[in-house]
Amino acid sequence: MLLDIGFLDDTTRPTVPRLENLTRAQQAAGEHLKEIHDLLRANVASIETLIRRAAEGLASRDDIAAETDGMALVANFRRFGNLCGQYCQFVHGHHALEDQYVFPQLAAVSDGYRRVTERLVAEHHVVHELLERQIATLNALAAAPTPENFAAAREVFEALKEVLLSHLGYEEDQIGDALGFYGVM
Repeated sequence: MLLDIGFLDDTTRPTVPRLENLTRAQQAAGEHLKEIHDLLRANVASIETLIRRAAEGLASRDDIAAETDGMALVANFRRFGNLCGQYCQFVHGHHALEDQYVFPQLAAVSDGYRRVTERLVAEHHVVHELLERQIATLNALAAAPTPENFAAAREVFEALKEVLLSHLGYEEDQIGDALGFYGVM
């Protein structure tokens, strides 16, 4: 538990049988989902590298600013507003689309997909709470770059990274092929 966030046990995740013999066209929707998730993974990896370098004293504020400017998500978000707010909005919008449109369609397919999508929705709540906490710790760090604020921001980032990356993999594995197979989206 981080602060008062209860984490879900990955070993309790429901699963569905793997779909076999999908056509390329049926696999396309799952591949698109993975491409979206890969953008999130790439940014998590870049941020993790910058945090490590900053902790080791190998990256100054100017270095971090210059390196994050080159990240695709950062460049796009800076055109439309602040990074933290836009990143959170991107993830929230992605999850809202899934929760409101994609998951109900899959839940109607079978009881197994209903259980999987209910779990994915529950995980969305945990990810959202961690994103909110990350924004708060980064704002505190920007206002007062103390070792305590750096440690708090890093602690939340590590939890967010672990939860988000696990969630993305689980989602792709359980519903990726089903999206195209059942014509969802």
